[in-house]
Amino acid sequence: MKKYLPVMLDLGGRRVVVVGGGAVAERKTGPLLEAEAEVVIISPSLTDMLAAHAAAGRLTWMNAEYAGGELAGAFLVYAASNQPEVNEAVAGEARKLGIPVNVASHAEAGNFITPGVLRRGRLTVAVSTSGAGPGIAAKITDQLAGVLGAEYEPYLDFLHRMRSEIKRREPSAEVRSRLLRRLGSLDVLNEMRQGTFIEWTPGVIEAWIAAERER
Repeated sequence: MKKYLPVMLDLGGRRVVVVGGGAVAERKTGPLLEAEAEVVIISPSLTDMLAAHAAAGRLTWMNAEYAGGELAGAFLVYAASNQPEVNEAVAGEARKLGIPVNVASHAEAGNFITPGVLRRGRLTVAVSTSGAGPGIAAKITDQLAGVLGAEYEPYLDFLHRMRSEIKRREPSAEVRSRLLRRLGSLDVLNEMRQGTFIEWTPGVIEAWIAAERER
């Protein structure tokens, strides 16, 4: 079995080329736009959703069949047409250029696959079955959505805010480390689940840090 390395890519402002304009291309494009990639779609036709994105200026549409030579400068490539031979040609060009490529019709022809993704604000959970079945990955992702509820978004925002304040206020690396460990032991997540959490004001944060510093 092929082993894949999970990574989180910053695609902000990066050129990503998607070959194909159908339902598969639409599924691939949504997360790319969410990640603020500069998406270029090569296809003689688009789904209504992709056409709306193009009309709104959220992506660039090259209204043409893939003919080769259009991938230069791309950070990632998605071969997502409904023609396997086109996808194979796209994969071949991407490999020659050293550009990572995902091939929808034949995962083994590419060098990266796209997982199921669950987002809760700062929390991102990726689920992959290493090609065993995208439908199963989607089902597992849905199951995780029932476990990792909406409370994780404000909880992680709280942790981020507190970590920032601790690092800003405490010069000692040793004390900072102790404060961060104590932060992780707070029962804030459960309070948010139960609806009993009261937002910490700057004064409360300052008092908590001062008290924990003296322990």
